[in-house]
Amino acid sequence: MIRTVRAAGIAVAASALAAAAVFSNPLQADAGNIAPQASHYLDHAGASAEVVDIGLNGPESETGAESERNERFGQFADHMIALADQALPRPRTLGELVSSHQAVDTANREQDCLANAVYFEARGEPLEGQLAVAEVVLNRARSGRYPRTICEVVTQPWQFSFVRRGIIPRANRRSESWRRAVAVARIAEAGASRLLPDDVLWYHADYVSPSWGRRLDRNTKIGLHIFYS
Repeated sequence: MIRTVRAAGIAVAASALAAAAVFSNPLQADAGNIAPQASHYLDHAGASAEVVDIGLNGPESETGAESERNERFGQFADHMIALADQALPRPRTLGELVSSHQAVDTANREQDCLANAVYFEARGEPLEGQLAVAEVVLNRARSGRYPRTICEVVTQPWQFSFVRRGIIPRANRRSESWRRAVAVARIAEAGASRLLPDDVLWYHADYVSPSWGRRLDRNTKIGLHIFYS
C-alpha cells in the first residue's frame, strides 16, 4: 500500500514537471542562478539499502529495508513536487502589470482619451480604483446606451467633470501619475485584470449623493468611488 502511494506521488511529480516545462522557463536554483542537479528516480530505486542481520528475524529485516526504500521514494517525490511548484507560472498582480506597462506615450487617440479619464478622475485612487474608472468608460462605449468611441464617451457633455466644453485639459505627462494612467488604460483595453461587470456604467465620489444613485443598483466601492449598474 505504501509503495503504491509513493509511486502515485512520483507520477504526480512527473506530470507537474511536464506541465512546468510547457508553461515556464527552465528551472533555476534560487541562489546564484545555478541549475539544480537532475536526479532520476531510477537512481534512487537502484540505490543499495543496508540490511542489518538480526538473526532469525529475516522477515523483519526485509520490512526494515523496504521501509527505508519507501522513505527515500517519498523524499524524492516531495522534492520533485516542490521543484514543479516553483516552476509553474504565478498570476501577475495588478501592481506588477502596471509597472510593466507604464509609458509616456499612448498607442492612439482612443487610448489617450482613456488614460486622461483615469488621470483626471482617479489618479489619487488605488490602482484598483483607477482600473475601475477605465472599465466604466469602456463599458459605456460597448453598451449601446452611450457613444460608441472612448473619446466620445469621455467628452460627452455633463458626464465627466474635468471636461470643459468638450475639451480635455492637458495632463502632466512627465509625472508618474500619467505613466500609471497610461498603463491602466492599456490593461483595461486588454481586459487583463477585470474588476467590474459589463453593466456597471456609473460611479460617483462618496462625498456627494446624486439623486440618480438612489435609482441604481450599487455594485461596489473602491477607494472614494461608488460604482453602480
